[in-house]
Amino acid sequence: MLKTYDVLIIGGGPAGLSIATGLARQLYTSVVLDSGIYRNERATHMHNVPGFDHVNPAIYRAKAKQDLQKRYDTIDFVSTKIQTVGKVADLFEAVDDQGKTYQGRKLALGTGVRDVVEDQAEGYAECWGRSIFHCLFCHGYEERGANSVGALATGALSSPESLVFVARMAKRLANHVNIYTNGNPELITSAKAIIHSNKIAYDDRMIIKFEHQDGSEDEPPFVVLHFEDGTSKKEGFVVSHPRAEQRAPFADQLGLEMMPAGGIKLSMPFNETSLPGCVAAGDAGTPMQAVVQAVQMGAFAAVGLVDQLQRELDEKGQL
Repeated sequence: MLKTYDVLIIGGGPAGLSIATGLARQLYTSVVLDSGIYRNERATHMHNVPGFDHVNPAIYRAKAKQDLQKRYDTIDFVSTKIQTVGKVADLFEAVDDQGKTYQGRKLALGTGVRDVVEDQAEGYAECWGRSIFHCLFCHGYEERGANSVGALATGALSSPESLVFVARMAKRLANHVNIYTNGNPELITSAKAIIHSNKIAYDDRMIIKFEHQDGSEDEPPFVVLHFEDGTSKKEGFVVSHPRAEQRAPFADQLGLEMMPAGGIKLSMPFNETSLPGCVAAGDAGTPMQAVVQAVQMGAFAAVGLVDQLQRELDEKGQL
């Protein structure tokens, strides 16, 4: 007989684990359905998480899961890849790639996003998380003091304001910053009107290849940019924000309302989606994408789910 959980949680990252924690504290049952694929899987260290600074993200997830399993008996964990999600009568159903069905009264999405690194020049994907960094709060400190670093004006850094913001941050970590606009001279003009440092320069050449170098005992890792004109430039690292997309197809399957930038539209403070009974937390539903933000969103999503479940039990006289 199919077990009906109070909540199906898809995604076993910080958001999903946080949702499970809140539900357990009010004795509601949940199952965390986790594919084992994470946005930060290339990163060997995470930062800005008190108590887990400079710790491998896998250790953080394992510790959180272990703590939940040790203390609460209302949470199940299943390693599986969910393929489809839908609502059948008053219940949500998720079906995995083996055809197994999971059923819950409510649904929580902690599925995150995927960085579309394949849109970039050759070698970008291999450098991603190693010498091309998405966030300079998360990475870059360990590479501080580089003679020169780069800022790539593509994706989320295509506007002058966002590009300058990141370039100024990069300058804190290096002696010099090169802003690469990749064939967009108009962007150089706009950026120059905002920033005034003579240690931030501009390069409009088209980049055709990125090449990561591990470095040596005497030299830290670095990245080499190869240009269309046949020249190349060595940088300590490059900061870049490629386009991101929903990692899972569930927002489309459920017909959820989306934000213009591609995130799931949520109602604050409990992160409810446009579909009653469904919440989302973490990178899939916010432009403020970080581990601590995912945990915070998961905690409030759990509060919203608890409120819904308790009101429904009260209305049935079962509370």
